[in-house]
Order: sequence, then C-alpha cells, then structure tokens
Amino acid sequence: MFLQTRFLTCLIAFLLSFPCYFCSHASPHYNDYLGKASGHNSPRTFINAIKTRELENWPWRKFGSKVGGRSLASLKTINVNDYGAKGDGSDATEAFKKAWEAACSSEGSVLVVPKNKNYLLKPITFQGPCKSGITVQIYGTVQASADQSAYRSDIAHWLLFENVQNLVVQGGGVINGNGKAWWENSCKVNDEHPCKEAPTALTFYNCKNLVVKNLKIQNAQQIHVSFENCVGVQASGITIISPGNSPNTDGIHVAGTQNIQISNSVIGTGDDCISIASGSQKVQVTGVTCGPGHGISIGSLGSGNTESHVSDVTVSDATLSGTTNGVRIKTWQGGSGIASNIKFQNIVMNNVDNPIIIDQKYCDQAKPCKSQSSAVLVQNVLYQNIKGTSSSNEAIQLNCSDEFPCEGIVLQDINIQVGGGKAAKAVCNNARVTQKGGVSPNCMEA
Repeated sequence: MFLQTRFLTCLIAFLLSFPCYFCSHASPHYNDYLGKASGHNSPRTFINAIKTRELENWPWRKFGSKVGGRSLASLKTINVNDYGAKGDGSDATEAFKKAWEAACSSEGSVLVVPKNKNYLLKPITFQGPCKSGITVQIYGTVQASADQSAYRSDIAHWLLFENVQNLVVQGGGVINGNGKAWWENSCKVNDEHPCKEAPTALTFYNCKNLVVKNLKIQNAQQIHVSFENCVGVQASGITIISPGNSPNTDGIHVAGTQNIQISNSVIGTGDDCISIASGSQKVQVTGVTCGPGHGISIGSLGSGNTESHVSDVTVSDATLSGTTNGVRIKTWQGGSGIASNIKFQNIVMNNVDNPIIIDQKYCDQAKPCKSQSSAVLVQNVLYQNIKGTSSSNEAIQLNCSDEFPCEGIVLQDINIQVGGGKAAKAVCNNARVTQKGGVSPNCMEA
C-alpha cells in the first residue's frame, strides 16, 4: 500500500511539472519571455505578452494572414479619421501623413481608410523603413487632386510607398487617379501639346515582402500601379479600369523587380495591361483578363541605346479580348542585353489585332527610328496552347533583328484563326523557330 501511494504521488508530481517544462522548451521564444516574467503584474499580462511577441515574429505577418485563427483586427488600429480626415471629398493629405507616421512607428498596425468615404489626396509618400509590418485597409475611395500644380515637386508619383517591408495593401476600396485632365493634355491625344510626364497613380518602390490585393484602381493619370525595385510581391484580385483611348495608362508595370506573382486580375486600359521592363526576374502572371488595351508586353527594352535584361517570365491562363496586341516582346534598335526564358502558355485570344508578336524594331515616336546594328537579344521563348481569333490577317509576327536574330523560339499547339474561321498568316523574319504539335498559322509556310 505504501509503495502504491508513493508511486501515485510521484506520478502526479511528474504530470504537474510537464506543462511547465513544455512551456520553457517548446519554442525558443518562451525562454526569452520567462526571463522577463517577473516584470508582469499578472499571469494574464504575461500570457498576452507571449501572444504579442509570437504574432510579431511569425512569418505570416509578411502576408497579412492569420495565426491560430487570430486576425489582423488584434493589432493596433489607426483610422485616418482620427487624424483629421473627414471623408467628404475634402483634402485629407495631412491626415493621411500623420496616420502613416503613427502606423510606421508602431509595433504592428492596421491603417484603416473607412468605407463609404471619399478622401482627396495630393501627392504623398508613405516612407519607410517602419518599426514593424503594416497593413493598409482601403475600404473607401481615395481620389487624386485635380490640381496639377500640386505635382510640381514630383510629377512622376501620386501615391508612393517607399522602402517598406512586410506591407499589405488591401480592402476592396477604390483608388481613383482622376486622370481625365492629364489625358486631355497628352501629346498622344493632341499633337499640339508638348510630350511630358504624368504621375503614376500607385507606386511601390524598393519594397520587400509585399502583398497588394482586392483593390480597384481606375482612371490613372498615367500608369495605374507600378512595382519598382521590389522583391517578393503578391498582387491578386486587382481590377484596373480606364478608357481604351486613355494614353500611357499601363495597368500593372513591373521594373527591376524579382519574385513577383500577379494573379486573378481584370485589367482594361489604354495601354499595356501588364508591362514588364528591364531588371525584372522570376515574374509569374496567371489568370489575368485583359481588354481593352495593348496586351501583355515584355518591354519596351533598350530605348536610348540602353542595356536591358529580363528573364524567367511565365504568363499563363490569360484571356485577351479586343486588344491591339496579345502577348508581345518589344525592343528598340540600338539597345543591348537579353530577354530570355519566357513562357506564354494556355492563352485565349478573342479578336486580337496581333496575337503573337516579337518586335525588335519597336519605335514609339513621331519621327521614324533609324536603323542600328545592335539590339536586345530575344532568346528561349515558348508559345504553348494559344488559341482564338485574330482581327488581322497576320496572327503571328516575329520581326527580329538582322544582326541579332531571335533564338530558341518554340511554337507548340497554336490555333489562331481570322474572324469567320478564315486562315491566318504567320510572318517570321530572322527567327529560329521550332514547331511542335499542331501549329496554325505556320512559320514554315510563311
């Protein structure tokens, strides 16, 4: 009996000590917390400190999701209205600046732009680095000031996020560039006006671990959203709308950016739905609907005799309707560098002017471009499972350089017809092409 009692006593003691052992060894963070436990007034305060520290250090903060069912609502909420914004269409620039400063200096925060409100903003920079990750919840409408004199200090930007890490911008709200006045003064609309720059509506510059999702961006002054020199970007659920005749209104522009995914977005503009410029690597575009616009483009590259590099780009599961181009690579004569390892896969074309096009003699200027011997090399490009209709007779145009022919071009399972079921044509100049499966139109018959 004595032995049984002794055994039970030891067993109970062991079981009671087990949770304490687990708390101190299950995660390296807990050792830090235990060393500071004496500074807390109660067990509840101590537990809350553990939760807060865990939330701030787990990698989910980079992408704005949850841990253990706990949402971003548990973080510090900063409402722009609390800093003087009225949301009645009046100027809220200073209020947004103050709200951002508060969010940027906090240990984890959510900056809220309330629903059913309209905030007028002059050019503003949301500057980092910040103390911790930030989520910007845009529920309402943010509208650009129509006063063009407000852009004198920086004509290139309206909303600029710079040097911010672990940033999420989302919420289902609207960003309105109020671009009509800028379009009317464009030299592409009226050649009596001088050609000059206009602001990009939303720019992310030198940001890392960035999520942009569930936003509507419309009527940009020029480009709608631009990712420049960023690393680790997820852009999804973006709706971009501008008239088909609005000049230079690219939907999503990617420049100098690595590891970016663009998915499940609808884009209709007056220029490229997506443009991928020099310095971009590991770009994935999936599930994008494009039109109106100029298609999905790599380039332009090599303008002004510059050196350009783009590599590892995949565009898949896209639908293009009524666009002036489908999937395009465009480079200027006189440039240098290389565009390589590019895939266009599983794409539907509906009444597209130039469904498949490589143009190494691109020229977007009033005067004709003079012939030059150097060019950006286009190499290792796959076009696979592309089907639909072309509004022009030439559904495939490979217009490559005499001195730097396009190399490693693969056409596989292509079926593009002219509207009404007529056969389309392929023009393939200075291109080294391999064809696989059924290919129509066919370069070998050109």
